[in-house]
Amino acid sequence: MRTKFNAQAGPDGGNGGRGGHIILRGNKNLWTLLHLRYFKNVHAENGESGSGNNCTGRYGKDVIIEVPLGTVARDEETEEQEVEILEDGQEVVWIKGGRGGLGNAEFATPTNQAPEYAQPGEPGSEGWKVLELKVLADVGLVGFPNAGKSTLLSVMTAAKPKIADYAFTTLTPQLGMVEYREGRSFCIADLPGIIEGAAEGRGLGHRFLRHIERNSVLLFLIPADSKDHRKEFEILVNELEQYNPELLHKQFIIAVSKSDMLDDELKEAIAKELPEGIPHLFVASVIQKNILQLKDLLWKVLNEENSRA
Repeated sequence: MRTKFNAQAGPDGGNGGRGGHIILRGNKNLWTLLHLRYFKNVHAENGESGSGNNCTGRYGKDVIIEVPLGTVARDEETEEQEVEILEDGQEVVWIKGGRGGLGNAEFATPTNQAPEYAQPGEPGSEGWKVLELKVLADVGLVGFPNAGKSTLLSVMTAAKPKIADYAFTTLTPQLGMVEYREGRSFCIADLPGIIEGAAEGRGLGHRFLRHIERNSVLLFLIPADSKDHRKEFEILVNELEQYNPELLHKQFIIAVSKSDMLDDELKEAIAKELPEGIPHLFVASVIQKNILQLKDLLWKVLNEENSRA
């Protein structure tokens, strides 16, 4: 630096600004990742170079990606989980911008008062990343395709899932809020139907099973016209165990759907087939039989789970 009254005023190279970060931010008003469908190449801004008179360069502008709660970020190559967003407003620096360089003023010493070198800035990080949404709900509906999950959800909540008489009507998780007594409520998710071999990827496979991990309580829906109620329940539990053994520690409830066709004798016979120690109810969504009792049972179990936590 040279001034009018000091021809050798010393080094004045300012530091460079860091590159912009890519930040994930939780947003409770988002429910899907569809808004990112065409937002595949994300570039944060470069930091500005330092300049004379000890002027530090401006930081690069950060890129903030808003995601729904329950989003998990992974590295595509290693499949390692890097970030998990669970709270509204939670911000996590997912990919850091490169550090800014140091100007020559940083290297001045009593013995080298006019260094003629500086440190260049570091390159930023880059890579292929994957965002995955795991549904956050209090209760998850589990059952074979066409077991009546969507019909039950439409009766218990204001949700309007697609309902038809064929397998895999539900291809994506459907969420609904259950209105309970005295203005209280809880969230229930209708998850795509599971089939035997889903843990190995058959049917909707992992696209379905990953959402189970987020639910506090699992409501197994078994239709009354099933050939073997106990075997159907055991197949469902086995698929959960194959995918993630920790899922077996969740609270289970069994609801026998389409039970309007059953008399007391058949209900007693089916109840004997069901495993002991797991609460069960006979429900009929079309005529809303035992729907309020099911809400009571779910609320009771959810409160027990919360008190343990």
